[in-house]
Amino acid sequence: MSQVSAAADGRRNGILLVLGAGVLWSTVGLGIRLMDDATVWQILLYRSVSLSLFLYLVIRIRSGESPIHQVSRAGLPAVIAGLALTAAYAGGIYAIQVTSVASAMLLFATAPFMTAVLGWIVLREPVRSATWLAIAVAIAGIGIMVADRTGSVALAGSLAALGSAFGFAIFTVALRWGRSGEMLPAVFMSGLFAIVIMAAICLIQGLPLVLSPRTGGIATAMGVFQVGAGLILYTLGSRSLPAAELALLSLAEVLLAPLWVWLLLGETATVNTLIGGAVLLGAIVGNALSGKRRKPPPITTP
Repeated sequence: MSQVSAAADGRRNGILLVLGAGVLWSTVGLGIRLMDDATVWQILLYRSVSLSLFLYLVIRIRSGESPIHQVSRAGLPAVIAGLALTAAYAGGIYAIQVTSVASAMLLFATAPFMTAVLGWIVLREPVRSATWLAIAVAIAGIGIMVADRTGSVALAGSLAALGSAFGFAIFTVALRWGRSGEMLPAVFMSGLFAIVIMAAICLIQGLPLVLSPRTGGIATAMGVFQVGAGLILYTLGSRSLPAAELALLSLAEVLLAPLWVWLLLGETATVNTLIGGAVLLGAIVGNALSGKRRKPPPITTP
């Protein structure tokens, strides 16, 4: 097989894997809607237990060593990344619980822009002019989306979604700071943090640690399939695709999540969410397409 043919096959497989990850991740809204008898802390506790066990096995099989050893080598950046991801998950679940899935998912999609700004501030990574323009357009889209959030709960949901996106940005920048291209150990650490923190919150608030079989089963399945398996597919697929294509393919999650709850539960979005979301998606697509026209910098080892 020629190098060109092998590269084409690798790219096609990468696209399918990343799209598969997006499909799995897009079920988060539907899963949370089906668990209306549990709080964010209870859902995240159960999801984190199954996620941690799943990733422990995956990392152990892939590397032949304990994930704890990998995290200890990564040091402080992995700890910061894990804590940031825990906060991002909590904010994301709360946002979906109190606002529409469409609104929450679109606001989650601002994470790459937040990552660009945070990387510029913390790591002095340059930000392209096209990205600054896309950020400005995205802010306008967010403004349209939250303009009709008159209730305090709905506004809190929007802020939680943006906070979740910021948590993902911190997670990404922490990995870059630690010069780590491996997400799995940090995500495993986030699961351990979440188990301890969420269990403590449940105990302090007097929430039961035992959920109904239906709710507990859904939350547990989400940890393995929605988060864990999605992460594995994305990790494998991202190796053969440039960042710009990954940004475009990641929109599958944003677009499919509202579709599932609309088809299966009849949930719709407001006009402001649709208009502002279209502006935001336009900013994301424009930024990704502008990045594809640039030759990527060479990969160097520290």
